[in-house]
Amino acid sequence: MRAPGEKQTRLKELAQELGLSITTVSRALAGYPDVSGKTRERVMQAAQAAQYVPSRAGRMLVSGRSDFVGMMLPIRGDIVDAFLGVFMTGLADGLAGHRRDLILATVSPGQDQLAVLRHLIDGQRVDALVINRLTRDDARIPFLLKRGFPFVAHGRVLTPTAPYPWVDTDGEKALFNLGNMLMDLGHQHIAVIGPTEPYTYAYFRKRGLMTAVEGRGLTIRPEALLEAQQGDKAATLQTAERLLDLVPRPTAIIGLTDILACAVLEAARRRGISVPDQLSVVGFDDVPIAAYADPPLSTFNQRGGEAAHIVADMIVACLEQGMEAVSPRLIEAEFVSRRSHGPAPSPRAR
Repeated sequence: MRAPGEKQTRLKELAQELGLSITTVSRALAGYPDVSGKTRERVMQAAQAAQYVPSRAGRMLVSGRSDFVGMMLPIRGDIVDAFLGVFMTGLADGLAGHRRDLILATVSPGQDQLAVLRHLIDGQRVDALVINRLTRDDARIPFLLKRGFPFVAHGRVLTPTAPYPWVDTDGEKALFNLGNMLMDLGHQHIAVIGPTEPYTYAYFRKRGLMTAVEGRGLTIRPEALLEAQQGDKAATLQTAERLLDLVPRPTAIIGLTDILACAVLEAARRRGISVPDQLSVVGFDDVPIAAYADPPLSTFNQRGGEAAHIVADMIVACLEQGMEAVSPRLIEAEFVSRRSHGPAPSPRAR
């Protein structure tokens, strides 16, 4: 092991020690097939013993790759997107297993996302991209397809113009099942609070719920389908309070994300409305805060860490085999039953 402060072994020194050319050692470390397996193993063992760390700049000169994968990180007001934090951690871990690193490109409110993509691609900063929080007709998909740049989407658009690799959670099925479960518990007055942005995940989740409700001969009033800006805590609380002001008051409110559901819990607590005795509240995402809410929030675990590792594997497959060789993946969400939902209250209790 190298002592603290000891000089880092250089590629030239490693090559001299092995009696090989610098080019051969470099290509062996990069895994090129024109280097024999025996030589590659010898080089790798020597590099490990010397604790040699390849220069990223050197690797780029030899391979033309940065070994960086970019991910866009939207900044939304004063509320941190907890799910993206879980996803980002899983993605970084998954890429590390492939000896690649994650680089974040923040996108501020009002900033042109396509301009951010151009900056990353034209500057050759990354080899591939992960995009998330897709909207129904997300302009990033046709842009990246036209550029022929490798990417994987966490989410879907409604009407894709061409195939592309994506991973998504089946929120439509999850909310269909939730709607039927709540109606089996006697709930007939159901409300929904979703994001103001036209995210596709919100569309699918809402569609699954509406299909379940309409299949039982019930309806959800338009005034019980509200949207809130998740990055604005005060505005989100006001939207939750509007749902509580409805007459008759909903017996169950579904937040299409945990952040929105937690706002409903806080608004109910301010009004002295008991959850779940007088009101059931359910979220979606199962971010860490959900388990510590008061009461602990019933929600759906969309297995963000697992999805992120799948995305990491797909990104590497896109780089090594081409995007056309990578198939989309739809993941089933798992209901996490905690203490924020229960049977519908009697009219007197409400």
